[in-house]
Amino acid sequence: MGLTLYFLRHGETQASRTGSFCGILDVDLTGEGHQMAKEFAAAYKSLLWTAVYCSPMRRTIDTTKPLCEAAGLEMQLRDGLKEIAYGQWEGKTPEEVNREFHDEYVRYLADPGWNRPTGGERGVDVARRSAVVLDEIERTHHQGNVLVVSHKATTRIMLCSLLGIDVGRYRDRIGMPVASLSIVEMTEQGPLLKSLGDRSHLQEKLRMRPGT
Repeated sequence: MGLTLYFLRHGETQASRTGSFCGILDVDLTGEGHQMAKEFAAAYKSLLWTAVYCSPMRRTIDTTKPLCEAAGLEMQLRDGLKEIAYGQWEGKTPEEVNREFHDEYVRYLADPGWNRPTGGERGVDVARRSAVVLDEIERTHHQGNVLVVSHKATTRIMLCSLLGIDVGRYRDRIGMPVASLSIVEMTEQGPLLKSLGDRSHLQEKLRMRPGT
């Protein structure tokens, strides 16, 4: 058996409900977000895990904690898995950003790989720092199941990098709802996408909640 990467986006936050930009803001999960974490743990605690890597933000740690407690796993925190920094857009809705930073917002929408939010990070910057973590995982764990718990943009960027998709298209090519799981098997021919944005581990009322 080779190495299989399980990419989990954190559970629901108030920012994911409203669609506001939330990168370095260290927000909490909602009550439903905590329930999403518990349901993921219940569904996957029996899988034979090799390691768990997690962004050091409250919303990712609290998403990871139920699984680690149920399966007796140690959470390894890595700054490279943090969400993209949105600079002056933090906490604002897309409508507010469009009004206040229109020209920069238009450039960002056209190519977020090379155009940064005002005072924030480019997609390529996130790709570089997250690649350091993925390289560490591949060097350390040649086989087994490794869980990587991160954020919406960062996870999409990592998937683009692994699958050979232009990082500038991460917003256009990959959907990533809260508490969703994507699976990539590292084969001799390269990374193979096995599942994308799966939320079958959640009960229907959680899967149907509005938000991004």
